Amino acid sequence: MATGTSPAGGGMALHTKMLIGFLVGAVAGGIAYEFGHVVGADGLKQTLPWLQVVLTWITQPVGTIFLHLLFMLVLPLVFSALVLGVVEIGDPKALGRVGGRTLAFILTVSGIAVMIGLVAVNVFQPGAGIDPAVGQALMAESATQAAGIVERGEAASAMQVLLSIVPRNPLAAGVENNLIGVMFFALLFGIAAASLKTEGVRTFVGTLQGVYDITLKLINAVIRIAPYAVAALLFTLIASRGFSALVPLAKFVAVAVGALAVHLFVVFPLLLWFIGRMNPLEFFRRAQPAMLTAFSTSSSSATLPTTLRVAEESLGTPKRIGRFVCTLGATANMNGTALFEGVVVLFLAQFFGVELSLGQQVLVLLMCILGGIGAAGVPGGSLPVIASILVMFGIPPEGIALILGVDRFIDMCRTTVNVTGDLVGTVLISRGEPPDPLEGARQ
Repeated sequence: MATGTSPAGGGMALHTKMLIGFLVGAVAGGIAYEFGHVVGADGLKQTLPWLQVVLTWITQPVGTIFLHLLFMLVLPLVFSALVLGVVEIGDPKALGRVGGRTLAFILTVSGIAVMIGLVAVNVFQPGAGIDPAVGQALMAESATQAAGIVERGEAASAMQVLLSIVPRNPLAAGVENNLIGVMFFALLFGIAAASLKTEGVRTFVGTLQGVYDITLKLINAVIRIAPYAVAALLFTLIASRGFSALVPLAKFVAVAVGALAVHLFVVFPLLLWFIGRMNPLEFFRRAQPAMLTAFSTSSSSATLPTTLRVAEESLGTPKRIGRFVCTLGATANMNGTALFEGVVVLFLAQFFGVELSLGQQVLVLLMCILGGIGAAGVPGGSLPVIASILVMFGIPPEGIALILGVDRFIDMCRTTVNVTGDLVGTVLISRGEPPDPLEGARQ
């Protein structure tokens, strides 16, 4: 089976081009930051006109257009992939088995992720070592942005999140980017379609297969510009903020990224080796396009087209399993996000001197697992969820302003973990499942 990562002529693989684009964007962005800023009379760094022109008219538009193209394809892809996945699974018993295994994977692996984060924060105590004056200065810089996040977090009660799963209007859910609502509708639609054997339903399923195929065709066209978009996105991020933004919160960043790395490079390989019966090094080699896209876009939803392509073409998992698990996972399987939420809650509790008992930390763990499932698969989608958890435990929610300066970098890291988790789950759940009926014919 083709990997889908190399052009027909045997040229450079797509994931290699993306890696080069990533390195070029990061290095060029670092150089541009150093030579494109000066210290003004007020002591603050100001962007020179030439860099502002490059950011405004070149790199930002390229990155934004790429993201818009991917988001444009998410809705038809989510609906068609999930309905087709359910219809292809067919047998209600098989659907219940695959759905149950998917849910068990999400809850178990998210629980492990949050525990890793909570242990790391308790051991290294990153919130206890920040100078209060530095902390207050960082919070003052992002006070306005934090206020909006807190307002959204307070509005998003647990009951409202639960009610949003069942959309009153599935079209409105799509417009409002409520992918959980769209997925719920698609699941019901697929279950009903699988139970009917009429000619009209078969025609509709064939049409939906056409929608899916057309969407993938468009995705393959869009993904060709990914290396250039990755370079533009990384350049814009680093040239605007520089690496110096990480310095005041270096310990927090190190703990958060270190915990994510443990989950990515220890937990996932163990699951792949012992349950999936797959060489982890081979898995990571094949999963590179999705991981690099996730890192550069900070969005599981925007990465979904690439995730599905990698699952089906590079990893060779059955289409019906990949469509079901990856599509659900783009919103529900947020291991990295759940881990990050736990780290932030305990970090801010330490910073503000709020003591959380063992029982309260267990409750934080459970809330972060549910919060990871409910977080939007877009950049910064977990921040309102974190704000609502902070309110529950009496931790000042405005403290979220403290981490906003470094959140984009950590968001890139946790999105990579989220997307990799979707692919790991697809491999594990595919284990023991029969291949697609036409798989032998295609090969």
